[in-house]
Amino acid sequence: MFEQNTLKGAYFAVAAYGFWGIAPIYFKLLTRVNPLEILSHRVVWSVILLYGLLGLTGQFSTLKIGGRKLLILAGTALLLSTNWLIFIYAVVNDNIVEASLGYFINPLFSVFLGMVFLKESLRPLQWLAILIAGAGILLQLILFGEFPLLAIGLALTFGLYGLLRKNLSLPSAAGLALETTMVLPLALGFLAVQYHSDALSFGPADVSTSV
Repeated sequence: MFEQNTLKGAYFAVAAYGFWGIAPIYFKLLTRVNPLEILSHRVVWSVILLYGLLGLTGQFSTLKIGGRKLLILAGTALLLSTNWLIFIYAVVNDNIVEASLGYFINPLFSVFLGMVFLKESLRPLQWLAILIAGAGILLQLILFGEFPLLAIGLALTFGLYGLLRKNLSLPSAAGLALETTMVLPLALGFLAVQYHSDALSFGPADVSTSV
């Protein structure tokens, strides 16, 4: 049973990182589009798809939260949307290498947060792995030749997001549905402003971009 779950987890991990690796190729096709418009559409369609998924799987009951958890989710919603925006901005502005560096830094930052806030400890071999990874990151920073602001932003936002979400006993789909719902008014508001100023890139006015 344990081996089956481990294998299933490996399949899901490969699929997740595979789709994540394809994302820059898609965003790169949208270099003419305002990153905020791309983010807004991502939020809107995420809400639609996630609530559809929750409905099909009968998980609407997992959306019932309140009090402190709701406040934490507001924080994670802000961190996640900021992370998405930085990533989109990096890709459409030819900073894909820096974006990749950010997600290379992120695991080390997450380990640091776990040690400081969750009192987690590392075994000797884990320390060795951290040192090797740290040396690799240091080398990449030297080769990069300038302060990687976007990379640091990605690592910080995603690391803090993971820390806060770890403290919530909430299924991932339900959590993401609530997070995107919280920023949905901002996304719809931005799209409305863009529409009234004839600045939308997606829509009937630009069929090729929409397709």
